[in-house]
Amino acid sequence: MSRRAALRRAAVREWGPLAAVVRTALAERGARALALTLTATALTALVQLVQNQSWGYGPVRALGAVRAEDPFWSALLRTPLSLFVPALDLPVWGALAQILLVFGVAEVCLGRWRTLAVAYAATLAGTLYARIGVALGPEAFLGLPASDARVVDTGPSAAVVALAVYVCHQRRARFTGSLVVVAMVVEVLVKDNLAGREHLAAIAAVLAVCGVREWLGRRAPAPRAGRRRSAQGLGAGGGGTRSGAPPMRSWNFRRGPAQRTSWW
Repeated sequence: MSRRAALRRAAVREWGPLAAVVRTALAERGARALALTLTATALTALVQLVQNQSWGYGPVRALGAVRAEDPFWSALLRTPLSLFVPALDLPVWGALAQILLVFGVAEVCLGRWRTLAVAYAATLAGTLYARIGVALGPEAFLGLPASDARVVDTGPSAAVVALAVYVCHQRRARFTGSLVVVAMVVEVLVKDNLAGREHLAAIAAVLAVCGVREWLGRRAPAPRAGRRRSAQGLGAGGGGTRSGAPPMRSWNFRRGPAQRTSWW
């Protein structure tokens, strides 16, 4: 029982604050709290349906498939849609479940636009790494073989992994975040391919952003003592007057002919 209780306490400490935020948001806003997530899930399902048709494979590849051999600006224009192009060799239900869970938690915790920004930045980091890795060649550290230039980027998986790490860092779910990172490293060690390396590039980009945010937070100046005393005076005195007496509230009295009419 003691071991089970310890595990329960550890789970509550790790996921309790995160679960409370999600539960409160869903109770207060319902499906509106997941507008981006539901849109992304539906769009991914639609793209998967279209690219499996004989008439749809070409347009999807032309609009949303990103390769390292593509011209840079053309690939950059395709990157936003590539977020929602799932891999053809993997079951689509796995991608949809990941988007629904991770995007949903991220949207509640980070907000709609920050979630989209982190997802796009992570996908872009993977795309840029593929180009740099192919340019370096397989002999260099972190280099890639020339054949990887023709491989399509990972799709939504890099964004999902990066969002998971970002949310875990923000909510101090350190064990879960470390577990995600270790799982991606093991994936590369077991099956070294472009997708796995792009996952690590996305994680590295997100961790760099988190590190900068932590550094800026530590360098932020502390509130001055005078400001703290002023704030305390506002709370205790009711209006922050120097004498400590309550402020005059002339707007409560009947206005006479000699009274000032200013709102100040």
